[in-house]
Amino acid sequence: MSLLTWAKNQFIEIIEWQDDSRDTLSWKFPVANNEIKQGAQLTVREGQQAVFLNEGTIADVFGPGRHVLTTKNLPVLATLKGWKYGFESPFKVDVVFISTRRFTDLKWGTQNPVMLRDADFGVLRLRGFGTYALRVIDPKLFVTQLGNTAGQVLVGDVQEHLRNKLVARFTDTLGESKVAALDLAARYDELSTDLEGRLNTELSAQGMGITDLHIENISLPPEVEKALDARSKMNVLGDLNKYTQLQVAESMPTAAANTGLGGAGVGLGFGAGVGAVMGQQIAQAVQPAALAPRDAFAVAGAVAPVVAGAVAPVGSGPATPPTGMSGVRPKFCSDCGVALAPTGKFCAACGHPVG
Repeated sequence: MSLLTWAKNQFIEIIEWQDDSRDTLSWKFPVANNEIKQGAQLTVREGQQAVFLNEGTIADVFGPGRHVLTTKNLPVLATLKGWKYGFESPFKVDVVFISTRRFTDLKWGTQNPVMLRDADFGVLRLRGFGTYALRVIDPKLFVTQLGNTAGQVLVGDVQEHLRNKLVARFTDTLGESKVAALDLAARYDELSTDLEGRLNTELSAQGMGITDLHIENISLPPEVEKALDARSKMNVLGDLNKYTQLQVAESMPTAAANTGLGGAGVGLGFGAGVGAVMGQQIAQAVQPAALAPRDAFAVAGAVAPVVAGAVAPVGSGPATPPTGMSGVRPKFCSDCGVALAPTGKFCAACGHPVG
């Protein structure tokens, strides 16, 4: 190795950080066994600051631009080094570059439910999550607290620390707000602003700041959500009696048109029988007090006369009108029991001849 090469390796003339990452908060310039030459060039790019440290003590801080390192622009370091009359020889210091840009779209969330007392539901376990942006607002404090000895500090290195603080302040904000669980969705903006202010007060001592913090969702326990869904469904349905009547009325055409139970005759009889039963159910639901048990047969005969094809109840035999009540006695098939048409010679259901 030539003397010139050795000298170049020993004395650093250019100090810069070409940051090609998207998640680096601080980066320590490698000065390990090298010395910085008097008059060296320091380049600080936009979104960066360079912090000089002498044996762990913060010295000078440089913002964006190109700087020539002399005792004139290193006043604090000159004092720490005892350079009363300037310096000519190389010197050793730690140089830490800090990224001051915003790191956006960072996620936060409650790992465990937050226990709170709610005015409507009593004690609830709530979960919350959202996003925020992070930036270094004071390079000196940040280097002192987190980036003094580390060669590189990434966003991921501080996210767990930030999440713990954020969840703790989220719990305080939610508890002190006294907002009912059903009204939280309308207060996300106010809660987010309050939470951001609390965090910045605490993080400012570490040289960091939070911006664009948003609460995206505060969720209830699954069992509470199911109960709310059931309650909402009941509110939509309204009067359950009217809803039941509507369901029965809408099902009548389908039952009457069903021909898949043993032929057209059976389908006709089944539909007519079901229709008669449903009609009675609707009539009873609308006017339950108008039908006394002792007049049930008379009213059924007056409102719904016997229809050809109706199925007779099993074991009941032919229906007989009460004494003094006019009406035609229906005939039933001796083979299948289906009511026969008054003028028919064969059973419409099974074809058995009428005797």
